[in-house]
Amino acid sequence: MTTFALVTATLFSSTTFAQVSPSDSDGQAVHKAVPVAQPLTLSEAIRLALQFSPQIVANQQELAASEGAVIQAGARPNPEVQALLEDTRRDSRTTTVQLSQPIELGGKRSARISVAEAARAQTAVDIEGRRAQIRADVADAFFAAAIAQERVKLAQASVDLSMRGTDAVSKRVQAGKVSAVDETRAKVAHAGVRLELLQAQSELRSARQGLAALLGPASAVRAQTLVWQSGVQPAARNLEASQLSDVPVLRQARLEVDKRQAMVELEEARRVPDVTLTLGAKRDQQVGRNQAVIGLAIPIPVLDTNRGNLLQALRLHDKAEADFQATRIRVETEWVQLTERQRFAQAEVDVLRSEVLPGAESAWQAATTGFELGKFSFLDALDAQRTLLQARAQYLRALNELYRTNANIDRLLGTSGEEQTTSKP
Repeated sequence: MTTFALVTATLFSSTTFAQVSPSDSDGQAVHKAVPVAQPLTLSEAIRLALQFSPQIVANQQELAASEGAVIQAGARPNPEVQALLEDTRRDSRTTTVQLSQPIELGGKRSARISVAEAARAQTAVDIEGRRAQIRADVADAFFAAAIAQERVKLAQASVDLSMRGTDAVSKRVQAGKVSAVDETRAKVAHAGVRLELLQAQSELRSARQGLAALLGPASAVRAQTLVWQSGVQPAARNLEASQLSDVPVLRQARLEVDKRQAMVELEEARRVPDVTLTLGAKRDQQVGRNQAVIGLAIPIPVLDTNRGNLLQALRLHDKAEADFQATRIRVETEWVQLTERQRFAQAEVDVLRSEVLPGAESAWQAATTGFELGKFSFLDALDAQRTLLQARAQYLRALNELYRTNANIDRLLGTSGEEQTTSKP
């Protein structure tokens, strides 16, 4: 097997991930004793991110606080004890002790409980949406880092290939078989691929940092080694726009409508005046006996009928209804756009995998073999190499777009990226 064929076999070998060695100024790998962290899978990354997320902790505390709001909403008014003393002289003094109990009418207590329960349900859905957001963010960052690692492998293989090609041209120049111009072109091409390697390594470091930020400081080192199978790709979702009613953002908007309706009912109930029942005893020293005291107080709703609060609650309910309709339209539009992007990205990946990459590899093998036999110039082999590497880079970009689109779909639907996968040969 020729040197070029060996490089091709390395370039298209099965996908494995490990710590990438840094390169010196000539693109040569500098091997260092670096401890390899435990490989990280997507499911493990999602678990670590959900466990670390401060936002999830904050939402859980908010949910616990909403339980207190429900308890408080069900509390009844406290009774009131009152003592009155009329005249300070013992012989003519009158002492009254009474107990007053406000009684709520109009269903105020049940309306308050409905408002508190609706707020609690919103918090629970918010937690579910936040978890879906984290899962989608982790999947996006995970595959971005995985693709970046593949780009580094591709760039390193390109450097090795270009170096071997440059050496071969130099030997032909020394033998007088080709001109020195070809050697200069080969060196320029080699410098270009070295710059591509440096850029790929920089993008890899950035992608790993983005993933590590989601996993937390304790698990950041595990972002250095990822376990990923390029043959496992997201499956297409077959949902109609009318089946999107259960996505977290729509459920949140619907619960906001329910809460506003409960607040309208609460303000309507507050228009009904409460009564205060009073029971007690009165001791009149002049009469020389105890007397029962019974009272009933009813406010007269003439000056304050709670009309302003009711009007505000009604308009806010109308606003919540309009927001729900706007959110539904936005979700349906975003769903159509995402599914179309997913179909196009999947089609591009399939075409590149089945047609473009095999054709580019075959053309490159033919050109390099012809160059070694003296039938083609180095420029022909260099063009074939560049075409092959560009096709491979285009495939990685298309694959990255497919994973990114699927992460956005999971973010919208509130699903996990692991639930919809399919294997590609």
